[in-house]
Amino acid sequence: MSELRADPMTGRWVIVAKNRSQRPIEFQSVPDVRGDVYCPFCEGHEAETPGEILARRSPDSAVNSPNWQIRVVPNKFPALQQKDPIEGHRDGIYEWTSGTGAHEVIIESPRHLMSTSELTDLEVTQLFDVYRERMLELRRDKSLIHCLIFKNVGSAAGATLSHSHSQLIATPIIPHNVLEEISKGQAYFAESGQCLFCHLIQKETSAQLRVVDQTDHFLAVCPFASRFPFEIWILPKQHSSHFEDQHAGSDAELGPFVRTTIRRLEKKLERCAYNYLIHSGPFDTGPMEHYHWHIEIFPRLTNAAGFEWGTGYFINPVPPEEAANLLQTVT
Repeated sequence: MSELRADPMTGRWVIVAKNRSQRPIEFQSVPDVRGDVYCPFCEGHEAETPGEILARRSPDSAVNSPNWQIRVVPNKFPALQQKDPIEGHRDGIYEWTSGTGAHEVIIESPRHLMSTSELTDLEVTQLFDVYRERMLELRRDKSLIHCLIFKNVGSAAGATLSHSHSQLIATPIIPHNVLEEISKGQAYFAESGQCLFCHLIQKETSAQLRVVDQTDHFLAVCPFASRFPFEIWILPKQHSSHFEDQHAGSDAELGPFVRTTIRRLEKKLERCAYNYLIHSGPFDTGPMEHYHWHIEIFPRLTNAAGFEWGTGYFINPVPPEEAANLLQTVT
């Protein structure tokens, strides 16, 4: 039987329709294209990328040379570029500004790996530490208000290069999805005096219906109104609105936990394409009592069609309770 479920974080409706999937774990996998394909992100090809903004490398190595562990470079084809000042325009009902922002690529390893699950403990810890460092640096630019960190793995998820990498885009506006979460959080806090996300963590930890895994400080859960089959959110158990304000030591726990969670998905779904993203509070606010940063991970197993585009409702053929139960069994 199908259900219409409302996402408490955004008010968005999702149709959970189990009858639309005969065998939910049989989805298309990501082809392995390691081979001899030329890759501009591999060590030794540093000249193929724009000059590095930040790198963790051997002390005796030169900038934009080999012997690095992780590199951050400007996107070669940026969606936005840093300009000063922002030029705003309005013409009646139409409003626009100059394409000001930052678009960077984080190359996660000198080795030609294809997924977060293949990174070592050191590499994945360093990756999340670099995320924080870049966000803290971009926060100093008063023209930028929000930064989204995201990762695409597999062509179905929008990846154009197979080498494991992440991206960040910093904008002078708050993305609509984040704005919805903040708005819902504000309303809930005004009514109850509690963070909506903290309440979710308490409820899910108590019910254990949709929990995939947890550590001392982080929880992985399939959201009640999951938009996609096997969608997972990772949240810090302790309230925190801004990812970049996390203590540096937390990366050694968070990074491997994200990697392990993705490994669960890949084992159950045979190396599916996936995206992950980090939703964090805007740069121009202090700590927010009503908002909670989190990571959203969603395998790309289904495609939006006419109904989804026409209504904004997602149809998910795998109930999150079933997805969490299947993922718990993966070791």
